[in-house]
This record gives sequence, C-alpha cells and structure tokens, in this order.
Amino acid sequence: MRMQILKFAIAVCGVATFVSTDVVADQRGDFFEKKIRPQLAAHCYECHGPKKQESDLRVDHISFLKAEGNYGDILVPGEPNKSNLYISLTHENEDIAMPYERKQLPPAVIADFKKWIDDGAYWPQEPSPTDAAQKFDLAARKERLPWIWKTPTKQTAPVTKDKTWAKTEIDQFILSQLESNSLAPAPDAEPEVWLRRVHFAITGLPPTVEQINQFLANPNREQREEVVDRLLNSQHFGERWTRHWMDLVRYAESRGHESDFPIANGWHYRDYLIRAFNQDLPYDQFVTEHIAGDLLPTPRVNTNTGINESVLATAWPFFGEEVHSPVDIRQDECERVDNKVDVFSKTFLGLAVACARCHDHKFDAIAQMDYYSLAGIVLSSRFRQVRFESM
Repeated sequence: MRMQILKFAIAVCGVATFVSTDVVADQRGDFFEKKIRPQLAAHCYECHGPKKQESDLRVDHISFLKAEGNYGDILVPGEPNKSNLYISLTHENEDIAMPYERKQLPPAVIADFKKWIDDGAYWPQEPSPTDAAQKFDLAARKERLPWIWKTPTKQTAPVTKDKTWAKTEIDQFILSQLESNSLAPAPDAEPEVWLRRVHFAITGLPPTVEQINQFLANPNREQREEVVDRLLNSQHFGERWTRHWMDLVRYAESRGHESDFPIANGWHYRDYLIRAFNQDLPYDQFVTEHIAGDLLPTPRVNTNTGINESVLATAWPFFGEEVHSPVDIRQDECERVDNKVDVFSKTFLGLAVACARCHDHKFDAIAQMDYYSLAGIVLSSRFRQVRFESM
C-alpha cells in the first residue's frame, strides 16, 4: 500500500513540476517581451544595436550581453548588482550611466530590469544576429503550422441517417454534426418569420406590410426564390454588406482624435463599395483595385457616369484614427504606417503581420523584412485630392 502511495506521489509531483516549469517559462517570456525588450529597443538600440555599437557594446541578443564588456560584466543572471547593464540604469556609476546624457529611466522600468536579472535574465531561444545560420528559414517556419499552407480541397459530403432534410451539401455537413450529437434540426420557420429573417439577412431592413401580405398569400418555394432574388438585386443589399467590409478597413469619415477633424471626401470610397457589392464585382478584381487601382493600365470605368472606379478603391489605407498634433512626429509616422500594414495583412491575407515590426514571427512564416517591405510600400504611397470623374 505504501509503495502505491509513494508511486502516486512521485507521479503527481512529477506532473506538477512539469506543468509549473512551463507556466513559469511562459510568464518569464511574457515579462521579457512586454517589459524588457521594448525598453532595450526604445532606449539602447540607437547606440548599442545592429547598426551602431558604442563602446563595442551590443544589447539586442543575450549572446552579446553575456560577453565581457569594456567595463566588466555586462549581465550576470541572478545578480543585478554585478551586472553593468543594471548598474548603468541606476546611475550609481556616473562613468557608465545610461541612457547616455539623458535623464534616468522611470523607477518602474529600472525595477523591471532588476526583477528580470534576479529571475535569471530569461531570453527566448533565437539565433544570434551574427550567426550565418540566422537567415530566415521559410521551410522550417512552414513546418510549425503546416495546415495553413495546404491548398483547400473539396470535401465529400457526409452520409446522414435522415435522407430528406438536407437540400444542399452544406446541409449534409450540418445535419451530420447534429446527428453525431443526437440532435435534430429545428423545425422550419413559419412563413412570416422566414420572410422577416431573409429581409434582415440580405438588406438589414424589415419587409413592408404589402410585402408580407403578398408573400403569405402564396409562400411556396418559387415565391421564396423570387423574394431572395429581389432582395439581392436591391440597392440596400450593397448598403447592408458593405458595412462588414468597412469594418475591416476601419472606415470612418473623421479621425476620431480630440477635435475629430473630418476625412475629406471619404464617402466616395463608401459609395464605391456599395456599387461594387451591388454589381457583384469578382473578388479578385475587387482586391486588385484595392491594392493597385491607381496603377491599372485599363481601370474599370463606371458605365453610367464615366468615372474611374478602380482608383477609388485605393482610399482604404487613409482611414483610421490619426493624432492631429503629435509630439513625436517620427513616432506618429511609424504608428500610422503600422496601422496600415496591420489592416492590410488582416484584411487581405488573414494574417497579423504587424507583430513582425519588432521580430520575425514566432509561428507564421513571416520575417521582419516582410513587415518593412510592406511598410516601404505604405511610405511610398500618398493621399491626394484629385479629380476622377473622367480619364
């Protein structure tokens, strides 16, 4: 009996220790990425980073910090008072006080560095920038999440017990899941309920009394198809579904900061979207116009008005909140660029590329150079108020 208890205790303690180690590592990693690396980047990289190494000191990788410095040990994990990195921040030694010729960093930041060093100076495993093997390995990154790189393939609709309920293959997938959980589909909606639902789904507006009476007089399948076709052909269809796309590109007609100054002629982009949805513009053409509508050799022209539709799509990067009187102009410029890259990647790629502003993606196959390549495109693009009614 005692041997069984001993084995159980060993097993439990072993599991507890394993889980605890992982949790602690995650916490240390979060602390480093939120509290330490941003401060190093903001206050140290300018003089001790990849481009410049004053006093032969570089602080953007743990391998540099653990090396011997010109003034002694740069970093001694577990011993902040023996680490010149920490001592320089406290200004205890005027000869190495940092940031150079600037005021001392806030006490909370210095306390964060002390805690970081006390806890062992955790640094995530990443190749040294001076190591030739540090080149971005696309193939290795793809192996981390292989499923996102696979080409979608058509799946065979599952066989269901109920052979009458499903009208389409999508219905078969839904019914299969219901049956696997011992559930049955909800009963069909009453005609007036169905009519109200389909109106709100397609146009966002309720049916009129006349439309309700006309439908209830003969609510058969053909009549339902006519209702759906009528709603899809309605001007309100584009107005309803454009709103979802406008959310993606954070459409607004004002900047949203303090005095909330207006965005001149932003409504032209809104109306472009409504026309595109109502005309059932193919998605590949829709995306092409958004990315390069001002560069197309043969832009799409509105057959009714003769205006250049394609160029209007390029307005999307210039929406969003902007500070009208920034204190740090370069910082504000970087934030605006970051916002455009973030919106572009999430909207058109379904990926968050903005993380690569500071480092290669930890999981996705996106390098920091990809972020700055996109940032370069943004920086080379400018907002202009020009006539577009004719070519």
